[in-house]
Amino acid sequence: MYTINIYLKLALIAVGLVGGIALWATMGVWYGIWFVLMGITMLLAYLLLGTVQSAALIMQNGDFEGCEKRLNLTLSPKLLYATNRAYYYMIKGSVALARKNVEEGEMWLKKAEEVKVPTDNERAMLQLQLANIAASKNKWKQAEIYFRNAKQCKITDPNVKEQFKQFEKAFSNRGQLRQAQMGGQQGNAMRPGGKRRRPKMR
Repeated sequence: MYTINIYLKLALIAVGLVGGIALWATMGVWYGIWFVLMGITMLLAYLLLGTVQSAALIMQNGDFEGCEKRLNLTLSPKLLYATNRAYYYMIKGSVALARKNVEEGEMWLKKAEEVKVPTDNERAMLQLQLANIAASKNKWKQAEIYFRNAKQCKITDPNVKEQFKQFEKAFSNRGQLRQAQMGGQQGNAMRPGGKRRRPKMR
């Protein structure tokens, strides 16, 4: 999808509004109104869409610092329409996790969850990220809830499917390990004292 450079967009907003109002005042309405309308349109697009799309493209190239700088050019995430607001929080969470800041990453991802991510692929990816965070904290019951949420999504993206399989395998291995540990504890319980020594015969 074609995107206008954010700095060019800001320049067009300024030219449209300031230049349009100046023409309106000096030469009449019909000379300035088109510039004003262009400026208002660009301003609304900036407020409602933010810099989410261009930030996502930068993140795909692995430039997390550049991604965060671009994302910070969004005036306010609260002004974004729902889909872009969810993506804004998801990108912020992904950048934080890439920097090993788990607590901050979890906070942003939970904000995205509250907004409700629009597609099943992204919803599943979000739930898997939260499940991985919970698992890393040994909160396995919470991880299981996120995993079940991901399982309910219709996943079509091969990358998300692969992440799902990896987590499913890790979750299964963890369950088998727990059963083995419980089996060992039960076996020890059946032999509380181990071998008993016979008393010496006189």
